[in-house]
Amino acid sequence: MQRERVSENVFWFQSEIYAQVTAGVITGPQWAVVIDTLAMPEETLAMRTYIEEELAVPVRYVINTHYHADHSWGNSYFPNATVVSSEATRVALAERAPAALETARRHNPSFQHTRIILPHMTFDSGELNLRVGKKNLILMNAPGHSQDGIMVLVEEDRVLFAGDSFMPLPYIVDGNLEDLTATIKHIGRMGLENIVQGHGDIILRGEIDDAVKENLAYLAAIRKAAKTASRRRDPESELEKADIDSCGKSRVLLAGLAGELHRRNLRHLLRQYTADEDMLTI
Repeated sequence: MQRERVSENVFWFQSEIYAQVTAGVITGPQWAVVIDTLAMPEETLAMRTYIEEELAVPVRYVINTHYHADHSWGNSYFPNATVVSSEATRVALAERAPAALETARRHNPSFQHTRIILPHMTFDSGELNLRVGKKNLILMNAPGHSQDGIMVLVEEDRVLFAGDSFMPLPYIVDGNLEDLTATIKHIGRMGLENIVQGHGDIILRGEIDDAVKENLAYLAAIRKAAKTASRRRDPESELEKADIDSCGKSRVLLAGLAGELHRRNLRHLLRQYTADEDMLTI
């Protein structure tokens, strides 16, 4: 597990096991807030040990930016913490996580002691503010990667924990391309110092504009490719032409997972646009 100090009392952690998934912690004089957990129990436990022993504070709150396993299944390793999320995240965890965890346990014994902990505190719309020491955390909705997504702004430092709303390769299979486009545009207007992506490295102030433009260009490229393919006699063959490089991204991103995620994005959009075409002919 990698870790780094982002600003005063703000820290970043990145998995070395799974897809460069990230988490964060903001500390106050008496307790800390964790933003997301890591994918594997051993890394989440190592993060907790660092907070409790090196930073010398207990964790009072854990914020889940969305319900996906690599960001939320570690809730149970902070047994004294209040878990905070959107209401949609709580619903999705309750409906989907138990069966998924049972499947994971059959394939990986690391999850034998993992339990699904549903959020204790939720919000539905607008913003939720949480104060930790001198820092004000603003929780706000950020749909697109998944429809339950939120992001967390450390107001004083202009550091945004974006969850998977901002990634080296935007991923929309469980979400909505138009919503994610709107969320990324909003992020670009926030006047940030840093973006902590849900996966991948921290984006610094001088890199933010280019990163926003690149992600928006990628979403526009896959939208165009999938719409074009949906109108062809052989849409699958047409879709093959839109490889990740031609859409403006590199296949080496996310520890080499980017190529597969790109293909999933295209197939998801093709199914959507093909269904739309079918509806027009009825």
